[in-house]
Amino acid sequence: MSWDAILLLAHGTPDVLGEMAEYLAKVTGGRALPDAVVAELQHRYAEIGLRDEPLAGGPPLTRWTLEQGRLLSEALGRKVYVGMRNWHPYIAETLQTMRADGVRRFKAICLAPQNSRTSTGLYRRATTAAASGMEMEFVAGWAEHPLLAEAFAERLRPVWSEACAAAGQPVPVLFTAHSVPCRTIMTGDASVVGARPGTPAQATPDPYPVEAKRTAQMVADCVDRMQDQHWFFAFQSQGVSGGPWIGPTVEDSLRAIKAAGHAGVVMQPVGFLCDHVEILYDIDVAFAATARELELKLWRAESLNDSPTLIRALAEVATGEWAGAQVDEAVAIP
Repeated sequence: MSWDAILLLAHGTPDVLGEMAEYLAKVTGGRALPDAVVAELQHRYAEIGLRDEPLAGGPPLTRWTLEQGRLLSEALGRKVYVGMRNWHPYIAETLQTMRADGVRRFKAICLAPQNSRTSTGLYRRATTAAASGMEMEFVAGWAEHPLLAEAFAERLRPVWSEACAAAGQPVPVLFTAHSVPCRTIMTGDASVVGARPGTPAQATPDPYPVEAKRTAQMVADCVDRMQDQHWFFAFQSQGVSGGPWIGPTVEDSLRAIKAAGHAGVVMQPVGFLCDHVEILYDIDVAFAATARELELKLWRAESLNDSPTLIRALAEVATGEWAGAQVDEAVAIP
């Protein structure tokens, strides 16, 4: 491997509740959100432990992402950096550190394995903008890595076995990934968020929903006795403001599962690689409440977090040992 270092890219999350408005402005590209939206997000983060003072080790997303970087560095025997698009350590800050450390050529990997303009495309843009004078190879997607599917399956097997034993029959599994605005899939508008005025939208379809469902299919295939009729797919965490987002929603899916006569459901998000608010609040608090209202017992598979199998997958993507990654041609950034 000829790269000086690996750069892992992630979303980022605020460290304290008082940073929420500033953080959300980063997420929306500077568009201010109503006070009620900011207050609702503060409530959700407070429910998972964020306070007015920094948490020891940082919030879950930051803590686990940095840990994944450390474990990958150990596995590769070389330096791995972490940059966040919407909060500290910002991608630009990390690239500045990399330059100071003598890094001139690096490989960037998104910790969002399914390729989407709302994640991968924006990470690529932010990294390119801050990597002047460096050479970058960018991994645009790795949703079908067999070890990624196996990592999720390792987390799913014990909880699905427990649920099926408790129910005396197979319990449906609801796989999820983060929803994105419909315009992203339909027109490619999100591909130019944050771009220079006049930049044209991309005409090609966004691959994200297909890749997310493909990951789910591969996970199901890794679990003994799980058949197609045993699992469903939904998009979760639709935005709190602005236009329609892709579905089906988790809420509608839970109602459909109940209507089909099931007494329980196992949830596993396959678009997230570690704990954060979309898991610890959206699933463990909000969807759990919906399930109780429907008289559905809800189980959730543990997040990947420090999964050794996940780290093996990332190592194969980093070294190029797995040939299935979507990799942009290496470019020198002027």
